[in-house]
Amino acid sequence: MDMDGTSIAERRHLRRKLTFWRIAALLLVIAGLFAAWRAVKPDEAGADGDHVARVTISGVIQDDRELLERLDKIAKSTAAKALVVSISSPGGTTYGGERLYKALRQVAEKKPVVSDVRTLAASAGYIVALAGDRIVAGETSITGSIGVLMQYPQAGELLDKIGVSIDEVKSAPLKAEPSPFHAASDEAKAMIRATVMDSYDWFVGLVAERRGLSRETVLPLADGRIVTGRQALGLKLVDELGGDIEIRNWLATKGVDATLPVVEWKAPATGSMFPLLGSMMRIAGFGDQAEAFDPATVLREIRSRNLFLDGLLSVWQVGRD
Repeated sequence: MDMDGTSIAERRHLRRKLTFWRIAALLLVIAGLFAAWRAVKPDEAGADGDHVARVTISGVIQDDRELLERLDKIAKSTAAKALVVSISSPGGTTYGGERLYKALRQVAEKKPVVSDVRTLAASAGYIVALAGDRIVAGETSITGSIGVLMQYPQAGELLDKIGVSIDEVKSAPLKAEPSPFHAASDEAKAMIRATVMDSYDWFVGLVAERRGLSRETVLPLADGRIVTGRQALGLKLVDELGGDIEIRNWLATKGVDATLPVVEWKAPATGSMFPLLGSMMRIAGFGDQAEAFDPATVLREIRSRNLFLDGLLSVWQVGRD
């Protein structure tokens, strides 16, 4: 049956109205779910009952504000009687390691802190480990790599091949150096090296201070080499070989009850709402758009790309897949 213009207009108006109310209902449900989730979401672990707090530091170390805030909460928690820092990291930015080191030392002012060197705690990962009152490492773990580097790409030859030139006007020769568009001058290289060596001297001094070694003893070890846990023990870079048992035994000597549970203080869960949102969108008829809320897809995409780190680096195997 043919429909006149009035009927078509009325149907379109009804469809628009229906779409509006579907979206409004979806938003209302999402807001309700979010409010309910916030209401029942548990606070940071360890709020109820005495325990030994554990924080895991893994992957590339950067300036992580959330982690710093979490460590501050652990420092202030009367329930957390000690802190175990489990480290599995090749390092990262020197500044990121510095921030974590200082935050952990603030925790150590109030309660014992143990660094648990797992598979790998090198470079900035070792900076973090130095913050512990005691460093316990696995026999075949990898640590060390004491050193600092700065890397910068050189794209000048590639630009020449494709016929692209870069002109620049600078207030001084060292402004914006090093540049990816031309080789560094001797003056620029001297500036870069001075910057790297200043942070390197800080790193070496930190190792000497925290490990009770002279600077002369540390310098031969600070050539970027990696060592196993067994080698690190002989070089006095760690205190003990072992794992959970050795950590609890040492904490007991500091008056920490060996029967206290170990509670992982994790980052606040920010992804738990995604499945709910996706499900609600599918129910509401937004099947294709719901896929955008799949966090696993997003994480896979992020992990498939190389991570570029700004600033000075204290990292082992930088730039490799």
